[in-house]
Amino acid sequence: MRLFRRKNTVADPPDPRTAWPEQHVPEDPAAAAEAFWHGWFDLLPMVSAALGEGEPHRVEHELCRLVEALHPRLHFSLERGRQAIYALVVTGQEDPDLRPFTDAWRAAAPPDDAIWEYHDSVPPVPDPTEVTVNLGEHRIALADVRVVVQVDDAEQVVDVAVFHPGFGDLDEATRQTMTFLPLDATLGERLAAERLRRVETAEAEPAGAITLLEFRDLVRGLGSGPAENVGASG
Repeated sequence: MRLFRRKNTVADPPDPRTAWPEQHVPEDPAAAAEAFWHGWFDLLPMVSAALGEGEPHRVEHELCRLVEALHPRLHFSLERGRQAIYALVVTGQEDPDLRPFTDAWRAAAPPDDAIWEYHDSVPPVPDPTEVTVNLGEHRIALADVRVVVQVDDAEQVVDVAVFHPGFGDLDEATRQTMTFLPLDATLGERLAAERLRRVETAEAEPAGAITLLEFRDLVRGLGSGPAENVGASG
């Protein structure tokens, strides 16, 4: 369960006549990463107390400033860990310009332990079929998502159409979000960026569609040999 994520939003829209302030980008990613971890350990008692009391918002501002000093375009989240209790995720959302900073950040990170684990991209959900997304009065169980996949063996990427029986009840913007969310949850941010090419929403369940777990196995198997198109019609 994600506790919070930094968002690129501001309380009030800036005056369009005012130039947006230039944000400082460190010249040395390794030095910026070292500074981040010094700041993280200074802040850790406050973070632990806030999480232990169920009030992560108390440290959101301090963590935003810490991540912004590493690079102003990075995002972060505090999440439930897969092996540890908590996970700290700092991601450039697969922007190649930000990779030197996330690489340096991960290289300088302390070893994972029972309390904390660290990720430089959003990891996959262990079992996406156990996830249900609440959207107002709508409950979208990812166990009911079906995908049809066309594999490009030459490029080792896939084109995907995503179906859920509840999509018809959603507005267009929410339906588009819910088309991508199951894929990201299933593959994780990095694998999704590497292997997904075209993603569409299916209005009806396509013939031969597969589950999210079957989809994950298929995508993880790319590169090990030719793959068959799954659910392709023609």
